[in-house]
Amino acid sequence: MNANKSESTSINEHKVAAKVLAEIATFVAQATALSFIIVYTLPQGGSITAGSMVPIIWLALRRGPKVGLFAGAVYGLIQFAIQPYFLNPVQMLFDYPLAFGILGVAGWAKKQPVLGASAGIIGRFIMHFVAGVVYWAPLYAPELNPYVYSAVYNGSYLVPELVVSGIIVYLLQKSKALNIYL
Repeated sequence: MNANKSESTSINEHKVAAKVLAEIATFVAQATALSFIIVYTLPQGGSITAGSMVPIIWLALRRGPKVGLFAGAVYGLIQFAIQPYFLNPVQMLFDYPLAFGILGVAGWAKKQPVLGASAGIIGRFIMHFVAGVVYWAPLYAPELNPYVYSAVYNGSYLVPELVVSGIIVYLLQKSKALNIYL
């Protein structure tokens, strides 16, 4: 009897793992599709989109931070593949898999989705900020304070993205659509 029970448990675990992988693929695809709906693009990268981070945030709220961090990193690598904009491997890590992966921290705030979304996007800002200070400011604005340059540049598209994403997550929460899959 114990053998059948453990075999049944193993099968159920594989079904759950397959379902989670399918959700990761679906939500990353949705985020990628939304990333092509661009409101504004900055000259050295970064853009305001139609809420392209929301699917990753939603997945993190649904499945937790570990799945969200993984899905975000995959999404970041896809963004890199679509439009590779990099100077070296360390900068690439900060601007792509780490910056998008950190969106998964939203999963730690399941009961407060807007707060979770804000935390993830602020985390993304920090990753881009570090890359901006160390790599981009010396290249594009050597005469400016690198901290100011990076904060203004990255804030100019991530603050509007935060507002757009926060509104969408709030509406999903209020309409109970967010709770359907939580």
